Amino acid sequence: MITDNQARKLMKYLQEKKTLGVAAVKSGMDEKTARKYRDIGRLPSELKAEKVRTWRTRKNPFDEVWEMVKSFLENNSGLEAKTLFEHLQREHPGRFQDGQIRTFQRKVKNWRATEGPAREVYFPQVHKPGKLSQSDFTHMGKLGVTISGVLFDHLIYHFVLTYSNWEAGSICFSESFESLSNGLQQALCELGGVPETHQTDRLSTAVNKPENPEEFTQRYQGLLSHYKLTGRKTNPASPNENGDVEQRNHRFKRAVDQALMLRGSRDFSTRKEYELFLEGLFAQLNSNRHERFKEEMTVLRPLPVKQLPACSKLQVGVGPSSTIRVQHNVYSVHSRLIREKVTVRLYAEHLELWHGQSHVENIPRLRGAGNHHIQYRHIIDWLVRKPGAFENYRYRSDLFPTSRFRMAYDELKQHHADSKASKEYLLILELAAKENETAVDEALRFLFDRNKLISVKSVKSLIMSGQKPTPVTDVIISAVALQAYDCLLGGAEASA
Repeated sequence: MITDNQARKLMKYLQEKKTLGVAAVKSGMDEKTARKYRDIGRLPSELKAEKVRTWRTRKNPFDEVWEMVKSFLENNSGLEAKTLFEHLQREHPGRFQDGQIRTFQRKVKNWRATEGPAREVYFPQVHKPGKLSQSDFTHMGKLGVTISGVLFDHLIYHFVLTYSNWEAGSICFSESFESLSNGLQQALCELGGVPETHQTDRLSTAVNKPENPEEFTQRYQGLLSHYKLTGRKTNPASPNENGDVEQRNHRFKRAVDQALMLRGSRDFSTRKEYELFLEGLFAQLNSNRHERFKEEMTVLRPLPVKQLPACSKLQVGVGPSSTIRVQHNVYSVHSRLIREKVTVRLYAEHLELWHGQSHVENIPRLRGAGNHHIQYRHIIDWLVRKPGAFENYRYRSDLFPTSRFRMAYDELKQHHADSKASKEYLLILELAAKENETAVDEALRFLFDRNKLISVKSVKSLIMSGQKPTPVTDVIISAVALQAYDCLLGGAEASA
């Protein structure tokens, strides 16, 4: 077999004006072969590459069913080759073996490349300083962060400048408008300026449905107008259009995961400690983006004089059960507000309750839907008057402030009839509302520790006497009698 090196030598000798016979001998090939390579002027490897086998060594086992397969692919190009192969095996039992799947996959792959539909093209974009920002929510639950040992299931509102990749984020618990408003305003405040355009995906809290004539919701458009931002949204099912922040989501969570590994623990004593951890990580990630960030800062617009309140205002009526319904969740309010209209200022993590111009109270915001938050202090006055309602009260589980209150109720039921147990427990709960919940809880612990019967009278007398049980953290160890060691040593000497 003639090699490329032999052919190169032949050409060299021919250029040196050697005769074909001499050049052939010096190159180690026959003169007839040398004439062939001289005339075509190509190397042996180039000739091999041009030879394409056009015949089959054996019959393709899928030729007879290929038209049917093509019809499936033309109707739905998303079908996988494996799915179609399994369909053929079901339709023609015993005809196609598992070992033929690779042949079938190659045939389908070749059809997609030569006859299939055109694939989506991604067009790299040129980013300009201060032009575009993007934001998104990313779930952090899989990282296993805990606060005092309890899993902290949360999201991060993530903001990114597409030119410099400067990023900021804030903790939130839902993809609500309040979380979006609070996160965006915090990011812009930390940034110290306003870019020209802000883009999100098709968040239901920000983007109206296609049939709506207005592109953005009224609240989100008001937020954009306040900061003089031009809003943009991605097309349906096109997360790649928000590609910068999507990629930063991935890289940010990976950075958090690595930082937690270096820290040696995923547990934080308080939420504030975790927030400081994230702030430090964002600062570290942004530390290598100074040059491009400086370019952005020169073209960013100034911030408005003040921020918008990151809340929604709702007018709701208080029902006869002394509850209100907000965002598909139930909250109790004081019974004196029954049949009144109240204003709820809905923030990302709490509700502010207003009656007229008076601020009534703050209530923790519930996550999700179909949940309830009933504060026993709101309704205890009437529960004491109607103790029979307690046993089958829909939200009874909320009326046990601590586990010891639940234990007290169970203990009362063991020694009294249901009606008597309910009445006695409600009087204890009333005592907690009027005196001190912690003091009542400690009194219950005192009674449980001494195996005494639970009653409102015994709890009240303990509170009034000021007698306190031994703190849980106090451990009493009896003094060690050192004479015991002398006896042991004496016994050892005697045995010796």
